[in-house]
Amino acid sequence: MDASTADTHLARLAGAIAEPARARMLCCLLDGHARTATELAAVGEVAASTASAHLARLKEQRLVESVAQGKHRYFRLAGSEVAAVLEGLLVVAGAPRSEFQPTAPSRLRAARTCYDHMAGTAGVALHDRLHAQGWLQATAEGGAYELTAEGAMALESLGLDIESARSSRRRFACACLDWSERRPHLGGALGAAWLQLSLRRGWVRQELDGRALALTPKAKREMPELFGLA
Repeated sequence: MDASTADTHLARLAGAIAEPARARMLCCLLDGHARTATELAAVGEVAASTASAHLARLKEQRLVESVAQGKHRYFRLAGSEVAAVLEGLLVVAGAPRSEFQPTAPSRLRAARTCYDHMAGTAGVALHDRLHAQGWLQATAEGGAYELTAEGAMALESLGLDIESARSSRRRFACACLDWSERRPHLGGALGAAWLQLSLRRGWVRQELDGRALALTPKAKREMPELFGLA
């Protein structure tokens, strides 16, 4: 990209950010949580149709990306580079940011099943901890993950059958957007295997009347970091 082309792209990006409703949407997404177009319309103080047009502009400039989860579509920042630029602009502007306020019931937010894997705060904590430990890494396929050699050894030492998870006729590991946390938890065959291991080891207990999972004292004693209890 030559200087004149870069200048043109910079002007387009600046124009996309400069509109007040779009700026409010982008700042709202800085907390790392994804949101629906309806939620962002409320943040931007615009009608739903106007919000859709704003989000299309932000997607065109690669400032946000959309992800489908079930029947819903969520929007999030397109990457850490976008977040860094916005953070820098907020420093210059001196504007505070509000925190994300989840609306899910507390018992479901803490831990629950999402189809056959773990969701909620505990599921997101597992996802983040596996990445922080260097046990899980993103692949070239969008949203897909692969275990590192160290990660495979660590999980196998806990009793997780990696080969059985790999032989499943589904994605091995992937990001699944959490509807209460609006951040990814671990899905795929690996996520399902982790839930079954957690049930067998007595780290979680399945509630009889719904999707909620109860984290046990044993989880706090043996695996506090992986369940977000540390």
